[in-house]
Amino acid sequence: MKKTVLLIIFFLMIFMEADAVQSKLTEREKVLVEISSFTSNGNQEQLAVSLNKALDNKITINEINEILIQSYAYCGFPKSLNAITTFINVTKERKSKGIKDIQGEIPKKLTSKDDRDKIGEKTREELSGRKIVAEWQTFAPGIEQYLKEHLFADIFARGILTHQERELATVSFLAVSAGAELQLKAHINIAKNTGLSDDKLNYAVRYAQFITEYNMGVFKRGAENKAYAKYFTGKSYLEPLTKNGVSASNVVFEPGCRNNWHIHHKGGQILLVTGGNGWYQEWNKPARKLKAGDVVEIPAGIKHWHGAAKDSFFAHIAIAVPAENAANEWLEPVSDSEYSKLK
Repeated sequence: MKKTVLLIIFFLMIFMEADAVQSKLTEREKVLVEISSFTSNGNQEQLAVSLNKALDNKITINEINEILIQSYAYCGFPKSLNAITTFINVTKERKSKGIKDIQGEIPKKLTSKDDRDKIGEKTREELSGRKIVAEWQTFAPGIEQYLKEHLFADIFARGILTHQERELATVSFLAVSAGAELQLKAHINIAKNTGLSDDKLNYAVRYAQFITEYNMGVFKRGAENKAYAKYFTGKSYLEPLTKNGVSASNVVFEPGCRNNWHIHHKGGQILLVTGGNGWYQEWNKPARKLKAGDVVEIPAGIKHWHGAAKDSFFAHIAIAVPAENAANEWLEPVSDSEYSKLK
């Protein structure tokens, strides 16, 4: 009996770990969040980077167009048209380099014979899981008509993207829109009805807010930090900022990511926190909370670690203090039990 119980617990733990992994955004979902949030934020430079990434990952031109078209309903026509113009320029530049991108499926269109009011009402009720009753529907009936006929009928009927992907985009539009907290809350609930988990949605909101609030136009996030991945728990990104002289790099940590305990021998290190929330801890000392604007001076020979908070992305510039024969010694990881105690 005891063995049976232990086996059940073992398999439950495996299932929970697998579920936790699945709760993170896929690469496709992550780039959809990037495109949506940069469109809403109006950062055309970073939008172009994400559009190139999407095309490189075989997301079709028509799939991307659907996000940018839908954005008009949540961000307004100016931002939607600006994003489409940026996309046109990206596709032209890629074509000039001989890159052949996939056009993709042709969207469907409703005709004059279709009852847009009924189609929109049905789609909205399916997404919301209930009939929507609000004072604004009768106070300003025009907006109710446009919501049903243009958004939930014309746009959602186009296909190309799933309802789940459209709601993920909507949550990302709203996550970076000032004054849209009530609408964000409503669409998070709608997104759950499409099958998106709490973990995925929470991650999507944090990711959208971080990449737009943290000025990556000044310091690029960089590529995934694969060279040092064995010294990190979780995923990080690294962008070297200097080639000669003093070494300085931009390091971005995903929520929960932290580096191992380590020591800088001979030369120390300076951390300039540029975004998000994180932690710094020296051996046998309490952990210190970090936020944008904080500076950490790490003396040579001190055992320490630093990384993101559980629920926040985190970024800092790491500057190596020059010294003859300076070297880093990587030690054991920060255990989950140690890290989970931090609040």
